[in-house]
Amino acid sequence: MKNKGFLIFFPLFMILIFSAPSYADIIVIKVTGVVNPVMAEFISKSLDKAVKEKANALVIELDTPGGLDTSMREIVKKIIGSEIPIVVYVSPGGARAASAGVFITLSAHIAAMAPGTNIGAAHPVGLGGKMDKTMLEKAENDAAAYIKSIAEKRGRNTKWAEGAVRKSVSITEGEAFKLKVIDLISPSLDSLLKSIHGREVETVIGRQKIKTEGVKVSIGEMGLRHRILKVISDPNIAYILMMLGFYGIFFELTNPGAIFPGVAGALFLILAFYSFQVLPVNYAGLLLILLAIILFILEVKITSYGALTIGGIVSMLIGSIMLFDSPLPFFKLSMAVVIPAVLITALFFTLTVGLAIKAYRRKPVTGVEELKGMEGVAKTDVYYDGMVFVHGEIWSVSSDEPIKAGEKVVIESIDGLKLKVKKKEVAK
Repeated sequence: MKNKGFLIFFPLFMILIFSAPSYADIIVIKVTGVVNPVMAEFISKSLDKAVKEKANALVIELDTPGGLDTSMREIVKKIIGSEIPIVVYVSPGGARAASAGVFITLSAHIAAMAPGTNIGAAHPVGLGGKMDKTMLEKAENDAAAYIKSIAEKRGRNTKWAEGAVRKSVSITEGEAFKLKVIDLISPSLDSLLKSIHGREVETVIGRQKIKTEGVKVSIGEMGLRHRILKVISDPNIAYILMMLGFYGIFFELTNPGAIFPGVAGALFLILAFYSFQVLPVNYAGLLLILLAIILFILEVKITSYGALTIGGIVSMLIGSIMLFDSPLPFFKLSMAVVIPAVLITALFFTLTVGLAIKAYRRKPVTGVEELKGMEGVAKTDVYYDGMVFVHGEIWSVSSDEPIKAGEKVVIESIDGLKLKVKKKEVAK
């Protein structure tokens, strides 16, 4: 009986041992690119994971040109409210913590930079269009007060922090260390971990000592979902998705029942509109692009001999240029994307319209309509009524002029099963 009990419980015991979570002492994540909801969600979930696993610290390797104020504030609130030490490390060489990145770096319990990096230029800008003087002043005062409170909480240089907002000042890692903007300079992650060993920081649950020697270091990476969302949040990718979506819907409307173009188009549009919620979209530009698509569709349905196509091309070009209204370069559409997109669209619809006009002008090749303009031979004398031989058949005809049997005739029109003919003119 004892052996039977052992045989039953031993496998369960081994499963519990091997399935038990392995806790990391230090978690390191790398975040690059624009500060947006995707980055905010990734940092937030990584921090929650680090707290759950009771990690010694979370290290954020940061390289960003800045981004959205709302996403930045979400990250800063998460860092300030963290139960474990947070280290922000501006790395590798050549990286920067600009604009929103300044707030994130200053909010960390320990702020570090690698050689050859810089920090600063945190002046607020309007993403949905130009702000007037009053609104700009309000935004500047709000950002200045916010960054001063962060710097003061972490014991950092509040004067420089305010200057980064009001005067857009930017400094190197050496200057940042001298001005007490950051805590240390480290050439690598390993040297950073050695430098912070034994340091004590104040968290929301009290003072904690960071231990980095002889601990396990785990690298946290973005999952597939976050990587996909990060890619489609790029304005150029969002624009391409939108255009592909419109093309898919257009093909479905012009070829009902194709199904695949319509499904693919709808999917692309949904992804594009997800991107638009985190981008500074100018809806006038979006409406111009929609107008262009409508004009292209109408050109296929209504023959305007290219007028609607030209209007669509102009509307699409202007709308594309206006689509994302922001002074920040990373929120602008690249002309290397816009120009080919407009040219390909113009070429496609020009060919489509050209073929439609050609088909419209082409003489019918089936049915009685094809007889119009054909030549035949009078089988009887024709005057008002008679018979002619045309296209291998004998037809009843009428004519406004007398035609003798054997003379050649030309079909002028068709009225039911009777043809109207005229005598073929003979070149002199």
